[in-house]
Amino acid sequence: MNSYQKEQLEALLMIRKQLERFSASEIQDLKSAIAAYLSFRSRIAGFLEHHFKDVCTEKCYKSRLSACCSRDGIIAFFADAVINALVSDTRELDCLENAIRRPDYEHKCIFLSENGCLWRIKPIVCEMFLCDEAERTCFSVDHHALKQWNEFKELRKNYTWPDKPVLFEYLEMVFLEKGCKSSLMYIHHSPGLLRIKTMRDEKGKKKAGGRVVTKLATLK
Repeated sequence: MNSYQKEQLEALLMIRKQLERFSASEIQDLKSAIAAYLSFRSRIAGFLEHHFKDVCTEKCYKSRLSACCSRDGIIAFFADAVINALVSDTRELDCLENAIRRPDYEHKCIFLSENGCLWRIKPIVCEMFLCDEAERTCFSVDHHALKQWNEFKELRKNYTWPDKPVLFEYLEMVFLEKGCKSSLMYIHHSPGLLRIKTMRDEKGKKKAGGRVVTKLATLK
């Protein structure tokens, strides 16, 4: 098992263990917190199904190329794993754990199976990745679709980009407060994202007269 598999497995086991310790009300609070994000993801899924299903099925799935599912290539935020765990059943999470330990494909993503991705809500980086050929095939003839796609990319920042308190930061904080630590907590560990978060907090501190405001942003 390489370092990538180890950090994915550690995060998954940590999340599963902590979710078991949460009370029913705490679980409900988490599910309420991710509701708007799940709605956003549903809209993206509908868009991709409509505009890219035929392209991606023909070019990658049928040919088993799966070029976007490269070995150890996905960047999964800790929040991605939390959200997926909250909406998945025990069997699905067991399958994920087994895939990390014993991947089906030697040169492909460890989460890629015969039936596609094993995540119920795949990482946002994966969901919003389109190869150059797929973009050219669709967007060169449908400029309205390109406009929609760019709007989705901007909306993604409402959940992942910490220039304001966002969902992905909040979910990391919930687990950090319970003593959980993971290298996948990029908003609290990545130098670049930490710098953005620090600049935001400093700006908010000035506006709040010395207090740092960390209220989760209202997400729609």
